[in-house]
Amino acid sequence: MADRAEKQHRSGKPQSNYTMIQFFEWYLPEDGKHWTKFSDESERLASMGITAAWLPPAYKGGSANDVGYGTYDLWDLGEFDQKGTTRTKYGSKEELMNGIKTAKEHGIITYIDAVLNHKMGADEKETFLATMVDQNNREKDIGEMHNITAWSKFTFPGRGDKYSSMKWNFNHFSGCDYDAATETKAIFRIQGDGKAFATGVDKENANYDFLMGMDLDVKHPEVREDLFKWGEWILQETGASGFRFDAVKHIDVGFIRDFVKHVREKSKTDNIFCCGEYWKDSFQTTSDYLTSLGVQFTVFDTPLHYNFKEAADAKSAYDLRKIFDGTIVQSRPVDAVTLVDNHDTQVGQALQSWVSSGFKPLAYAMILLRVAGYPCVFYGDLYGTLPLFWDQGRSRAQTVSRSGCGGENPQQPVAQLEDFIRARKLYAYGDTRKSDLMYS
Repeated sequence: MADRAEKQHRSGKPQSNYTMIQFFEWYLPEDGKHWTKFSDESERLASMGITAAWLPPAYKGGSANDVGYGTYDLWDLGEFDQKGTTRTKYGSKEELMNGIKTAKEHGIITYIDAVLNHKMGADEKETFLATMVDQNNREKDIGEMHNITAWSKFTFPGRGDKYSSMKWNFNHFSGCDYDAATETKAIFRIQGDGKAFATGVDKENANYDFLMGMDLDVKHPEVREDLFKWGEWILQETGASGFRFDAVKHIDVGFIRDFVKHVREKSKTDNIFCCGEYWKDSFQTTSDYLTSLGVQFTVFDTPLHYNFKEAADAKSAYDLRKIFDGTIVQSRPVDAVTLVDNHDTQVGQALQSWVSSGFKPLAYAMILLRVAGYPCVFYGDLYGTLPLFWDQGRSRAQTVSRSGCGGENPQQPVAQLEDFIRARKLYAYGDTRKSDLMYS
């Protein structure tokens, strides 16, 4: 039956159900071969029904093994010898470009992970005025303004002025988390004319602008100009089709709005996909954020993820009729990227809230086999910890490495997840009807 449906799908002008994959997990091997794997896997992913891939941060972090969220140089895609490595954890720029190109040839577009909240791994220290603030109330000062010394100067000696000539110093940041002079770990607000934490951010801890490292001052005109140029450059350079924005509840909402407007204007298309990680288990807060943006934007449906987690833990005591209550996809389906788990909810991570294996197939059925929402499949759920697989695409049969969801607590793949994705591609069309039994 599936073979017949596949032939029908390939003939004529088939409909398409869009399905994204988060093509990475936190504990990937540190061998620099991930971009090559993306290229190798793209044909199979397209065959099962994947139409887009969200890739891990593609630029230079603080070391060859940095997962990408400790951003050092946005303009270095594995091209320059910096931080002791030319490649990133995932491979070289050439391999990245080839992976994106190969995937596109198979019908898969790619999204860039944009980490625009902070920088890490500075090249030099500077001394400047700052004030320590209360970690639980960033509007409350602790002590007097005084000089601190921090790793805040970014000169990019390996790249020089290629692509961008901007060199960063403490004036381009609003906060930091370490005074090297006294070896003090704390949150410091950097002082200067017009310096303050952004106001258009989440109100947790009174003001959640600061997250980690050197916190970017997105109000600074030089910062805005460089980031805007980077946004248009990376899409042109790589051929990617949009962005996944990291930690947007920590970044001024006005900056995100202006960034999105800029890249769409420069790209001369409104089809640049933009999705934000607004990790908040509150529909109203997230909905208010979407409304305040004033541009077309999507967010990951965090409330739905936590509903899945609650249902999985409660088992038979959970009322499945309420599974979509309070979710983005229920009230704003066009703005919702639905998911079950991701790299942050993995076992051992800061937002650990792993949906148990017994419930996970049901959760994937609920996001893949319905009209509302843009489903995102997690790499770890598809590949799991299977050590080997049979590669039929080679000139002779052989097994190759296919590691998936690792770490100290490796997880197994979701049973028949590939079948669910393919069922969405081939069969999930037509009107949706509510069952009287389901909603009675």
